[in-house]
Amino acid sequence: MKKLIVVLAGLVVVVWGVLLFMNRQPQLPKPADQMPIEEPDDREAEIPDDENKSTLPIPPILEDTDPSPDRAEFHIIAQNGTMEFVPGVQTDTMGYNGDYLGPVIRTRRGEEVAVNVENRIDGEMTTIHWHGLEVSGEDDGGPHSGIQTGETWTPEFTIDQPAATLWYHPHPEGNTGRQVYKGLAGLFIVEDEISDSLNIPKEYGVNDIPLVIQDKRFREDGSFEYILAGPDIMFGLQGNAILVNGETDPYLNVEKGLMRFRILNGSNASIFDLRLDNGQSFYQIATDGGFLEEPVELRSLILGPSERAEILVDFSDYEDGERVTLAHQDFSFMDFVVDGSSTNDYSLPTSLAPIEWLRPEDATLTREFVFLGMGPNVNINGKQFDMDRIDEFVSLGDTEIWVVSNQSGMGMMGGTVHPFHAHGTQFQILDRDGNPPPANEAGWKDSFVVYPDETVRAIARFKQPGVFMYHCHILEHEDAGMMGQFLVE
Repeated sequence: MKKLIVVLAGLVVVVWGVLLFMNRQPQLPKPADQMPIEEPDDREAEIPDDENKSTLPIPPILEDTDPSPDRAEFHIIAQNGTMEFVPGVQTDTMGYNGDYLGPVIRTRRGEEVAVNVENRIDGEMTTIHWHGLEVSGEDDGGPHSGIQTGETWTPEFTIDQPAATLWYHPHPEGNTGRQVYKGLAGLFIVEDEISDSLNIPKEYGVNDIPLVIQDKRFREDGSFEYILAGPDIMFGLQGNAILVNGETDPYLNVEKGLMRFRILNGSNASIFDLRLDNGQSFYQIATDGGFLEEPVELRSLILGPSERAEILVDFSDYEDGERVTLAHQDFSFMDFVVDGSSTNDYSLPTSLAPIEWLRPEDATLTREFVFLGMGPNVNINGKQFDMDRIDEFVSLGDTEIWVVSNQSGMGMMGGTVHPFHAHGTQFQILDRDGNPPPANEAGWKDSFVVYPDETVRAIARFKQPGVFMYHCHILEHEDAGMMGQFLVE
């Protein structure tokens, strides 16, 4: 009888815990096309108060050490570091070639690239994954490509894809969330003849600005650490503060004219609903894998973990010193301050880049991927990750349709969002629950959000050989096993 009482009590605790976790789940932003465009609020000039703000840090461009015109060589060191996100308070971090985050790798289509990646992290294996790059499985940097402390890994590949804002980050089995959270991430930019020809801002750090947006859970003393509690296992680690390029609440002086922002949601788990505080519209010009065919006007940009977008914001109607705030929903986290002494005459292009649309009738196979489970039991198609198991076999050069659905909810309890990512290729979204994707998703995508009870159909051509990963990009879910492998040969 006592054993029965103990079992029943345990069940009550489990159910109560699940209810608590579900009630603490953050609200899920809706797709951008569901955000109505309304007239912006009247603007009033504000007096900048930057006494407690810092200038936005701009990640440096990594030096190419190869003088050859068609070849590039880079050197990256993964290392331990310390940062003061709050003055006088030290936080243990990790970074590439520095204490936190990493430099921007800038390449061109057609270049042969070699990257020497050295691991100087104390007693900890790492990898480096080129997120969004179409390279072979051998060079992709997934969990099979471990770099032990003191070792160097040198992948070599040719850039063969359109201009895009990609990124790189670690991908060790079971430890990706912690290493990314502590700071291992950087942008990887590809340029080509089309990006050269467009009359859009291109001066890096001046009017072409990278924004790596992450959330962190700061403790009362102003530091943070990667410690998972129950809700974090359920929904991924979500923070109470937002960093941009590693800085809290920064400001950026912007030109009076068009500004270009390359935005990465570099968070472990949070979905950002980005907007300007005065309701002003902006224009998305690129998705994960490159330019859209034409700009898309938005007042809200939804980005799931690992998704990227390039946007143009027009500051030409503002006076010197006026400011506009970038916010996640109603939470402001960065200021743009107009510098009237610096202007530009860029204009919004009517067209951007042609896209080769993949045809569903050319698909040789349709595969299904179902997100299932909660907490430590998250899985895809009923299986958790096994390094020694290949889950899907794909023929090199084939075009396939992948149907990704999210059934990880608990009936009336709701569910959690899952951002889907596959390595080594780029997708085009065919539909969401049978409806065409919003206009700003009509391009190349390597990551896309799948909402609870939603089904997304996407099409891709598999041009690179090797073993690749597909997984949820909530990093705590990935580390818990919500990942599989496919072999292209």
